[in-house]
Amino acid sequence: MAGFQHEQVFRGKEAMAKLAARELHICGAGALGSNLLVNLARSGFHKITIIDKDRVEEQNLGTQVYALEDVGAQKAVLLRNQIFRDLGESINAFAEELSERNIGKLLKNAGLVIDTFDNSKSRRLLSEYCKEKSIDCLHLGVNDSYGEVKWNDRYLVPSDAGLDLCDYPLARNLIMMVVAVGSEALVNFVLTAKKRNFSITLGDLAINEELD
Repeated sequence: MAGFQHEQVFRGKEAMAKLAARELHICGAGALGSNLLVNLARSGFHKITIIDKDRVEEQNLGTQVYALEDVGAQKAVLLRNQIFRDLGESINAFAEELSERNIGKLLKNAGLVIDTFDNSKSRRLLSEYCKEKSIDCLHLGVNDSYGEVKWNDRYLVPSDAGLDLCDYPLARNLIMMVVAVGSEALVNFVLTAKKRNFSITLGDLAINEELD
């Protein structure tokens, strides 16, 4: 735990052991998913699986963790290599599209799933599967200047905006705010079993918790 000394001083050894032992499946390796995975790995989560079929494009570089030399490579594989190179930790990577055909295989034995997909079809598939299988699922999403962190029982799958994925508005600062809030919501759940839901707005720098 030497590389996580500051986090351990803040949370305690028992908490860090719980984070290290908890398995996560992150679905989506784009702006939210790539930043979230790196943040969680550096926060003490060790058992992580990343699922994404996409390859890096140059327009991804502003909001995602990839470098110019990564353009054309598979995002999931790059993240696996980055975490091993940076932290010495091995994670699982599936460079596949999540579908009705393979979702049972890719989420086999999953206990905690995080949805960071950029399309409604994949989000709906994941949400319905997790409800059917009683799997805890946290959704992170952004739209223009709004972001949300919602557990499956509070989550509403958005309608497709019909925008080109290269052209829709996306602010890096909003991404990082949603990732930070989502990361803490996950840590809080693992340590306390409490599910906390949040909305984030960039215009007024507001983070609001949705209370029961």
